[in-house]
Amino acid sequence: MIRCAREQDFPGLLGLAAEVEHWFGPMVGVPAFHEAVEEHIRRSTALIAVSGPDVVGGLLFGSEPPVHHVDWLVVSQRARGTGVGRALLADAVDRFVRGPGTIEVVTFGADHPGAVTSGARVFYERLGFTPAEAAAPGPEGGSRQVYRRAVA
Repeated sequence: MIRCAREQDFPGLLGLAAEVEHWFGPMVGVPAFHEAVEEHIRRSTALIAVSGPDVVGGLLFGSEPPVHHVDWLVVSQRARGTGVGRALLADAVDRFVRGPGTIEVVTFGADHPGAVTSGARVFYERLGFTPAEAAAPGPEGGSRQVYRRAVA
């Protein structure tokens, strides 16, 4: 089930962040990350996927039409490959995107160790995103790349 995140979901979102810090760099103990998550929750632009009582996926979304941004998308290790990420992104598009425009996401560069292990690049490509320009390196120093998808 996909729904807007509430304040009580904050620990679940931090749990997801903890699962991917080895790829993305520190988040759980970083006040700016906490503030970003809390702001998305307040604006109702934070979505979560739940399975029973567990948060198994989270997405933070931003829009400055005609450009929309996947600010953060994480699926728990145990739920990867089950359609959770696809469902989160589809729900975000239905809720927040009005075309014409583009949806952008910054993900791992091709040479980043997480590029293959996480499956992120393949995930976005399967959803119609195409690689675009390089982005600034992540906080852990790894390469990043913008992926973009047109919206009619």
